Formats: sequence, structure tokens, C-alpha cells
Amino acid sequence: MSGHVTFVGAGPGDPDLITVKGLRALQEADVLVYDRLASSELVESVPKACRRIYVGKRKHLHVMSQQQINQVLVEQTLAGRHVVRLKGGDGFIFGRGGEEIDALETAGVPWRVVPGVTAATGAGAALNMALTHRDYSQALTLITAQRRPGGFDIDWVLAMRPQQTVVFYMGLSLLGDITQGLLGRGMPGSTPFAVVSKATQPDQLLITGTLSDIEAACHGKAIPSPALLIMGHSVSHIREQPALVQECQQRILLNRETGTKPVGSDLA
Repeated sequence: MSGHVTFVGAGPGDPDLITVKGLRALQEADVLVYDRLASSELVESVPKACRRIYVGKRKHLHVMSQQQINQVLVEQTLAGRHVVRLKGGDGFIFGRGGEEIDALETAGVPWRVVPGVTAATGAGAALNMALTHRDYSQALTLITAQRRPGGFDIDWVLAMRPQQTVVFYMGLSLLGDITQGLLGRGMPGSTPFAVVSKATQPDQLLITGTLSDIEAACHGKAIPSPALLIMGHSVSHIREQPALVQECQQRILLNRETGTKPVGSDLA
């Protein structure tokens, strides 16, 4: 196949959580365009001749605008190269992957998608927590807490439906606004609530509480991003990390120290 773009979901943090198909795409890349949340282990798994282009974004600091990123994808592909667009989690769950596809479609550039493990399901596994359960959580709702000009763009009615687990992406800096918005609209203050930072990674941080006290529980703590806000009775069933999870975290740290590549990185 001539010049084309492969969108690859890097997964929630642990490099071993990338799919086999995603890892193969990295190994076949001529150009890698990658985000801030893509692990260094995955970035290092591309061929030596592969050109790497960092386009990471963090709050108030963008290496490139979205329009410039779109332009890079189009230009590199039209030059006949296989471009892998590596995005944290799943690039089509609050990852602006759809906007990049729109740009490729306009330019007549071929593309394909390799899905990734999104942050919510990665966090659920890392916390040994069932996001859905027929006894107390019949639905899973994912909401972005990103502001739009003029204030929140949150569907409060959707967020307050009973018998569900709600996961807010990109909401750490808006924790107080979110909790006060829910409380002010009648959500019970006793609703279980958690903040998890860097889920699936060795430095994962978990803070639990209720809707009424989670902001106070987080006050004064250095909570790095990315972080998720999780609300619902599933939070009450978070289990302490078993030895196996701790062993996996130690393995990730060892891999980083020794330069070991992700499992399966030698796939043909």
C-alpha cells in the first residue's frame, strides 16, 4: 500500500496494553506522529529509519495547532510514506481523531484505524473494578470535561442518571466545578467518587471519597495528569491491588530502566 495513515491507539499508559495490530503498524512506519501520552517504549519500537514527529499538547502549551497536525499528516502521506498517528488511549474517544480523518478525507488521503484501550477501561482493570455490574451499574457513561467558550459543555441530566458509572475525562482542573454542579442539581453527596491519576502506570495514584468530600480529599495533593474522575457505586467495589498488579508495575519500571521493548515488539 502506498502513502497512507494508520491511526493507532497507544492504550492507557502501560505499553504492553497496545494491540498486536497496533504494534505491527508501528514496526512498519515510515513516519511516526505521536502525542504526549504515547509511552516512550512505544515510540522507541519504530524502525531506526522512521522519522519521529512530536505533536504533543498539554494545557496552554501546544507544540502544533490541530490544523498544523492535519497538514503534517497530509503532506507526509502525499509524499508516499506510511504515517502512523499514535494517540494515547483510543484516539477516537475524546482524542480528536475524527477531526484528523476529516482533513484526510478532504485531501483524498487513504487511512485506517487500529483501536486502543481507552483510559476508562484501563483504569477499571488497574483498580480491579467492574465498570458495569448488573446489581448496581447497568450503564457506563464517558464524558469530556473540556470547557468550551462560555463555560461547561456537560450534559448534567445524563451524568446524574442512576445505576451507572460515569467517567469524566480531562476533568482534574475542573473537579470543584463538576462536583458543585452535580450537588447543586440534587445529586446525593454520598455518591462514591474517585480520582485516579496515571492509571495502569507504575506511579498510579488513587484517591477515593464521595461526591461531597472528594474535592477536600484531593486538596493540597500533587495529582499529575492524565487523571480520570469516576463516579458511581462501582467505586465502592475498588479492590486493593493484588500482588500480580504490583509485579506488573515493577516489570514496567524495570523495562524502562533496561530499555526493554514492549512484549511482542519482535513480531514479524
